[in-house]
Amino acid sequence: MSVRDEIVDARFADGLKYGLIYTEVLGWVDLGHAQGSDIKELISKMNIGELSNNGDECYDVIYSQGMIGMKKKVSISRFVKWRIRKGRTLHERYSIALAMMLTIARRFESMQGSFPFNLVTDSGFSGEDLVSDLLGFYRATTHPNPFELLRPVSKEEALKRWDYYGPIGSYKNESFRPLLFPDPEKFRNSKPHFGQLPSFMQAITPYNDFKSGNVGVATLDGVKIDIKSFWR
Repeated sequence: MSVRDEIVDARFADGLKYGLIYTEVLGWVDLGHAQGSDIKELISKMNIGELSNNGDECYDVIYSQGMIGMKKKVSISRFVKWRIRKGRTLHERYSIALAMMLTIARRFESMQGSFPFNLVTDSGFSGEDLVSDLLGFYRATTHPNPFELLRPVSKEEALKRWDYYGPIGSYKNESFRPLLFPDPEKFRNSKPHFGQLPSFMQAITPYNDFKSGNVGVATLDGVKIDIKSFWR
């Protein structure tokens, strides 16, 4: 759930792990979602699996997204486990990672938007979440510092949009397309509308060749709950 106080100066976006910025190309971007650290970890697991000499033809990889609540005592995540046959090229690994992320990102946002989570947060399918996840994927794979391409606005301009249109969490976006909020001073009576992804964020196609036998689903839709002792 993004709040106004999280809006930061986009000039420093590349070095920040958290914060909210506005860009003319992608709209609002959550820098936490856009870190790409989860994708880097996933690609690393695939690389290890490809190089392993344990005699197995395949290796398993897990991708998950989760959240923490109850004063950091409870965590819940959605995950998938896929079984991959060795010999996949780097481009194929990127394609597989993208497909895993797209699958879980939607399921995780759907969980956040469902009861009882929607009683305490409006984060489920918040307008910036999925497109920020997708940006994180490309930062981890092909474009580590893409912000100049996204035409970020100043913190002052970002605050102006927030104050005019309201919190981004009140706008839902179940797609990976950018939701744009035109400058209210330049475009009178303007309304939010969907834009188009830049070409670099369409360069990789999510994997879908499951008939080949090179990739299989070991766990279709996993849920993990971790409850820590309240006495810790």
